[in-house]
Amino acid sequence: MLVFGVRSVATNFELEAKKSIQDIPDEDLKGKKILLRCDLNVPLDGKTITDDTRITSSIPTIKYLSERGAIVTCASHLGRPKSGPEDKFSLGPVATRLGELLEMEVKLAPDCIGEEVEKMVSEAKEGDVLLLENTRFYKEEEKNEPGFVEKLAKPFDMFVNDAFGTAHRAHASTEGVTKFLQPSVSGFLLAKELEYLDGAISNGKKPMAAIVGGSKVSSKITVLDALLEKCDKVLIGGGMVFTFLKAKGYNVGNSLVEDDYVETAKEVLAKAEKLGKQILLPSDIIIADAFAPDANTQVVAADAIPDGWMGLDNGPKSTEEQKEALSECMTIIMNGPMGVFEMEAFRAGTFNLCEILAERTKAGAVTIIGGGDSVAACEQSGFAKDMSHISTGGGASLELLEGKVLPGVAALADL
Repeated sequence: MLVFGVRSVATNFELEAKKSIQDIPDEDLKGKKILLRCDLNVPLDGKTITDDTRITSSIPTIKYLSERGAIVTCASHLGRPKSGPEDKFSLGPVATRLGELLEMEVKLAPDCIGEEVEKMVSEAKEGDVLLLENTRFYKEEEKNEPGFVEKLAKPFDMFVNDAFGTAHRAHASTEGVTKFLQPSVSGFLLAKELEYLDGAISNGKKPMAAIVGGSKVSSKITVLDALLEKCDKVLIGGGMVFTFLKAKGYNVGNSLVEDDYVETAKEVLAKAEKLGKQILLPSDIIIADAFAPDANTQVVAADAIPDGWMGLDNGPKSTEEQKEALSECMTIIMNGPMGVFEMEAFRAGTFNLCEILAERTKAGAVTIIGGGDSVAACEQSGFAKDMSHISTGGGASLELLEGKVLPGVAALADL
C-alpha cells in the first residue's frame, strides 16, 4: 500500500511514498513485538467513555496485526495530565472497551516504560493485545526526550503509527521511537487519512473546492493561502466572514472581527482575483441582537448588518449560492462550520451545507471533512455517513492541508 506524506511547506506539495503494514510480509509480523501508536484520546465522563469513535477506528489495524501472530502493544495519550499519573486520565476504561470490541482480554500495563512493562511484553503470546498506560504521565513524552524514548522502545521489535490525530507532533511515541525501531510503518487509519487529505490536495479531481469556516482568520490564513493555490473555488463561512466583509468596506455591527487581519483579508481577495480563483462570501446573514440561543434574529444582506447586531450564521440565499457553486465540483474539502451550529437558531447554514456535500458525494464527488468543529457539525447534521472521508485529526488535518511536514509521517520508512 502506498502512503504519501507531505514533505514541503506552504503550497509546494511533494509526495514521498511511505511503507504501511501491508508492505510487511505476514511471516515478518508473526511473533514480532510491535509498538502500535493509536489515538485513543477519547472523551470521558468519569470512567465512562462518551464517544468511542477513536477506539473503533483503531480496531482494523490491531486485528490485522494480531491475526498475523504479532504481539501488539498499543500506546496512546489521554487528556492533559499536569504532573505525573492521574487516575482520571488512566487508560483503564479504554482497555476495557478495546477488549469488548476485539472480543479478547486486553491487559493494561501499570506504566508505559519500565521492567514490569518489559516483563508483560516478553510473556505475551502471539496474537495478544496489550495497552500501555498514558504516555503523557511523563513530561518527557511531549519533549521527545531521548532517554525516555529509548525506554519506551526497548521491549519492541518494530513500530506502527496509526495515530493521525498526533502525527503533527514530534513526541516520543510518535516520532522518537522510529529512531530505535525498524521498520516503522503506518497503520490503516493513518494511511487512509493521508490518502484522502494529501491525495485530494495533490491529485484531487477537478473542479476542486475548499470550504473554510470557523471563528478566526488568524487560525486559518495559512490554510486559506495554501488552498487558494490548489482549488478552483474557496467558500468562506463562520466568524471569519466578517473580517472579510469589513475588508470589503461593509458595516458588520457587533460581529466578530479581527481588525489586525482586515488588510490580510484584502490581500487574500486580491490574490484570488490575480489567480483567477473564485472566493465566495455569504450574500445574506442571519443576525442576532445577542450571542444567545433565544436572541432575536433576522436575515439581512451581508452589506446591511445594522449597528448593535451580530452575524451568527449564513442566510438561505447564501446556501443556495453555495449549492450552485459546488454543483460541478468533484473534490470538496470542508474545514470549519458556517455558523454557531451549537445553537439551534444558527445551525441551518452548516447543516444545509452538509446536506449539499452528501448530495455531491452521491453524484460521484470526493468529499472530505477535516477539523474538530466541522466533524462534530457534520455528525450532528446526520450526513456524516454520506461523506467520502471524515478526518480523525483536527490539528493534523489542518497542518496537512497547509502543506506542513507531519513529523509522525516523515519519520516512517520510505517505500
